[in-house]
Amino acid sequence: MKKILVTGANGQLGKELRDIASNFPEFEFLFLSREDLPIHHYELVRNMFDGFKPDYCINCAAYTAVDKAEQESELAFIINAESVGILAAVSKEHHCKFIHISTDYVFSGDSPMPYVETDTTGPVSVYGKSKLAGELEATKQNPDSVIIRTSWVYSYYGNNFVKTMMRLMKERNEISVVSDQIGSPTWAADLADFIMHVVNFHTWKSGIYHFSNLGEISWYDFAIEIKDLIKSNTIIHPIPTSAYPTPAKRPAFSLLDKTKIKTVFGYTPPNWKESLAKCLDSLIAQ
Repeated sequence: MKKILVTGANGQLGKELRDIASNFPEFEFLFLSREDLPIHHYELVRNMFDGFKPDYCINCAAYTAVDKAEQESELAFIINAESVGILAAVSKEHHCKFIHISTDYVFSGDSPMPYVETDTTGPVSVYGKSKLAGELEATKQNPDSVIIRTSWVYSYYGNNFVKTMMRLMKERNEISVVSDQIGSPTWAADLADFIMHVVNFHTWKSGIYHFSNLGEISWYDFAIEIKDLIKSNTIIHPIPTSAYPTPAKRPAFSLLDKTKIKTVFGYTPPNWKESLAKCLDSLIAQ
């Protein structure tokens, strides 16, 4: 039986992978939180690999507090870059396939077109810079790595935009949401499904891939759809980014082009509206 080691097991994506693990009885999964395995300790990582002997390592661990990263750059780089290099290197030593999750924030956001995998990177925040450094570490330490860039991740689990909007729409009569940042959301359950598609694909296809749900929207559009689906009466005002200053700059346009995953893996992600409706069904039912 082949083995899959998953880091960052308590995050949105880690928990979605845990939910579907039973659909793949041909694999033995080991889900590890940061407490179970501090991934910045080389020897501890190596000892874990020596003991479990994974065939695949899926790195869902990340420092994702985008604004806080501006003050905690050292910690962001340790988790998002240095630790990725360690996991990639140890995976290579153990002939283990390495999958790493990255972000649309590696781009500057000034493209007129959806970003393809080969486009020039240019992160505008510490978080983005740390994630780009992680991609470079993964590729340097283990050229056979699969790197999946994703965007605007939300889930039934954890803290995310969808759950924040649901809460605010219960608490307030009016809210304001940024309307000039464009991209596409990603339901973590869909990303988990794609990761297992990559694992199960008939040949290993290393490289960088873009994954998000299909569609092109603003955060305001996203909020309006949430409002409609939960039948809220809250009034939502569109505002420019300039009216909502944050410590970290966000890319204004970070839509990811999904052509490559369709071509290489024959995989087409669901539309964002379809996935949002499914996630909200679960959240409303809880």
